[in-house]
Amino acid sequence: MHTLTFRVTGLVQGVWFRGWVQMTAQGLGLRGWVRNLPDGSVAGQAQAADDSRQGRAALERFTELLHVGPPSARVARVEAETADLPEVFDGFNVRR
Repeated sequence: MHTLTFRVTGLVQGVWFRGWVQMTAQGLGLRGWVRNLPDGSVAGQAQAADDSRQGRAALERFTELLHVGPPSARVARVEAETADLPEVFDGFNVRR
């Protein structure tokens, strides 16, 4: 499955970033997960329902939106890469 792995740094914890990521991903029809990391960054994975052009476009749009974040966040950097991974996610979850 075509999967986007991402890590976002800046003021991204304590500003509803994970909830915003979940809501944004679900709105684009993506599934996966997001979580806070001990260093203050946020990481996760997202995948489209299929590898169609529409699915790839949803992942591209999601990546663009990660650079913006919710209004209270201050995104400094987004590291993102795609790869084909065998795991298929069910829904989009906030992990602790």
